[in-house]
Amino acid sequence: MTGDALARIRVADEELRAFRELWPRAARAAALEVDRRLRAGQYLPLAGVPLGVKASEGRDAEQTRLLVAAGCVPVGATAVPGPGTAWQTWGHTDRGPTRNPHHPEWSPGGSSAGSAVAVAAGLVPLATGSDGAGSVRIPAAWCAVLGLKLTTGRLPARDRAGLTAPGVLARHAVDAAAYLDAVTATPGLSRPSDPSEAGPRRLVDPAPDVVGQHTGRSLRTVWSATLGFAATEDRIAATARAALDRLAAAGVLAMVDGAVTLPDPAPCWTSLRSGTRSVPEPGGRTAAGADSPDPGGIQAVLRDTLEDLFTGVDLLATPSTPNPPHGHDGPGAAMSVALTWAFNITGHPAVSIPAGWTNAGEPVGLHLVARPGHEADLLAVALAAEQLAHQRTPDLRDVRFSVDR
Repeated sequence: MTGDALARIRVADEELRAFRELWPRAARAAALEVDRRLRAGQYLPLAGVPLGVKASEGRDAEQTRLLVAAGCVPVGATAVPGPGTAWQTWGHTDRGPTRNPHHPEWSPGGSSAGSAVAVAAGLVPLATGSDGAGSVRIPAAWCAVLGLKLTTGRLPARDRAGLTAPGVLARHAVDAAAYLDAVTATPGLSRPSDPSEAGPRRLVDPAPDVVGQHTGRSLRTVWSATLGFAATEDRIAATARAALDRLAAAGVLAMVDGAVTLPDPAPCWTSLRSGTRSVPEPGGRTAAGADSPDPGGIQAVLRDTLEDLFTGVDLLATPSTPNPPHGHDGPGAAMSVALTWAFNITGHPAVSIPAGWTNAGEPVGLHLVARPGHEADLLAVALAAEQLAHQRTPDLRDVRFSVDR
């Protein structure tokens, strides 16, 4: 698999620019080490799976180390924005900006730009990301792949404010489940991969006898196109809502009526990012005051509002971004992070899954937010969406829900 991945990258990446650098010698050495561990009888659920590593994460990041321990083989550093790039919305390489595989003039989003492109183009089946304001979910939406942001605190945060959570880019929900298994030691979400499987196919196959029991009910879901403040474009909202309605019609989701109104998180996020105090764990409280990086108390309002919301629903759904992909000249006045960054402040897990395309051919993501620790709910819906896209009847037994139910 390692050699195949390196060959694919050499053929395609001159145009895509998903990778800043390749590690062929280190990758081959890592693949040989995986073979040695397998011969020694070790169980490696991701044995030999080629992995793209976000350049700003690197091989020493906690999630990278855990994935390598599970058998992944890092093949290269994926592109991230260069210095001074406004809003971190595209990748930078010495060959030029990273290109969206669906249209070369579109940004792939950022900052996990190269990781999303590498997965979308089938160069690697998994790539690491990190998400401080939407940096996994936005490129996932614009490259039409899955992007999962973990609950804050599941793995160490990468910034002093605690806003940036690790995450993954994948083409299939069961592959993201395999990632979740590897980095959180959560048993039962997936089964071992077949090392003979190469390329962008699924790493694992869902198996009801392995993944657990069907809960017997749909996930209660509330929709908001704007969260009360975002300037979401109509064609984006309509495409995301149509994907949500398909899941509801199939019985995967049970829609709950209600308005979701959050305060605009922009001043809070900016203050936290520039401050020195850490964000508490999800569910914690921070008293607002003159010495707080959030003197307006927006963080507390966000936490309280979402805590109340999730007493009555399982999921909150929005579009992943309020706008379609912009060009390589930047976003202009568009706030691509408007629908994602509140959940970096609160620490909730979230996923962007492909929702379809506008009439103009622009990719749109459906953004789902769950209670802290309930990543498995997000992946169950992602799997059902894939089954619908392939004209299969969704079966929620294929991925179990989280156990705190």
